[in-house]
Amino acid sequence: MSKLTETIRYVGVNDTAKSLFEGLWPLPKGVSYNSYLVTGEKTALIDTADAAFAEEFLANVKAEAGDRKIDYLIVNHMEPDHSALMGLIRGEWPEIRIVTSAKAVPMIAGYHGLTDNIDVVKEGDTLDLGAGVVLQFFMAPMVHWPEVMVTYLASEKTLFSADAFGTFGVVEGQVNACRFADYREEMIRYYANIVGKFGVPVQAALKKLSSLEIKRLCSTHGPVWEDELGDVVALYDRLSRYEGEKGVCIVYGSMYGNTEKAALALAASLEEKGVPYAIHNLCTENISFALMDAFRYDTIAAGAPTYNNEIFPKVSHFISALEGRCLRHRRFFAFGSYTWAGSSVRKMNERAQNMGFELVSDGISFAQGYSPEKVVFPDFK
Repeated sequence: MSKLTETIRYVGVNDTAKSLFEGLWPLPKGVSYNSYLVTGEKTALIDTADAAFAEEFLANVKAEAGDRKIDYLIVNHMEPDHSALMGLIRGEWPEIRIVTSAKAVPMIAGYHGLTDNIDVVKEGDTLDLGAGVVLQFFMAPMVHWPEVMVTYLASEKTLFSADAFGTFGVVEGQVNACRFADYREEMIRYYANIVGKFGVPVQAALKKLSSLEIKRLCSTHGPVWEDELGDVVALYDRLSRYEGEKGVCIVYGSMYGNTEKAALALAASLEEKGVPYAIHNLCTENISFALMDAFRYDTIAAGAPTYNNEIFPKVSHFISALEGRCLRHRRFFAFGSYTWAGSSVRKMNERAQNMGFELVSDGISFAQGYSPEKVVFPDFK
């Protein structure tokens, strides 16, 4: 599992215990924290892992390093799931030099109290490990933190990409032999949940790195991509341009079942017409999965009853999440019930238009109970 090439070893760990990533996003398939050992005449460790895995991570590093010392710790990204064990590594190899971006330096001091033996690199700088192994560094700010950089090993045509191209899901077996189809959905969800706001910086990074010959992508989460690398990059490119596949993401919240009946009727209508769709009850489901399908499909249908003369809170929260992620290029349809004053559909439409969404119609706001006569859906084809 650990040997990628004679030069590169995988020393990451799998997390199957954590239920929520960042305290927010469900992990039904777990998550990996990836780290890599690169060896020439000298040895560099690229990123570390989550604090909960100190013993396992250190054992992995030592098993691959053998009697060699670790000369450099490359810090591509300072989020604690990748940097928590910097102090542990410094304790094992006190002379190790930390190589990172200028913006990471105060974060290293703030998180770990480390201020010495730090080498700051700039765009295009290199680190020669000897024996033809030369690492080159490129800044990738706001993908998805400001200090992020990526590391390129030209001799192996390998990019160590920090969180870019990451995915939820543990990695079992040979880390570079996973099927993209098995991770595609979780990659969309990871992007939508974690990186979605930063489409413009991601596009800038993709453009910058397009001049490099890349045959292997080593992210900090998920598999190492080789054989299906083109599919991975194409998906990331599309997601960061906010381009959706044809289909409808139905989200709804319901107090007494009337808006829910309308949502289920819409799903049945789309099924009959052969239009791809996904449906999410925001009252019972973590918003993570609805965001995934909002990024996946080109149309969003949001159902919310009027609540205190406002949008039902669960659906309002979902729309806020879309606003916060700067989602664009979507069609939008609003529907929902009310009893004595209806405002949710109008207010959802206003927020959708403020995001630049195209309204499929004026929406459907229906009084009291649901019936097919009250709710006639537009053509979503």
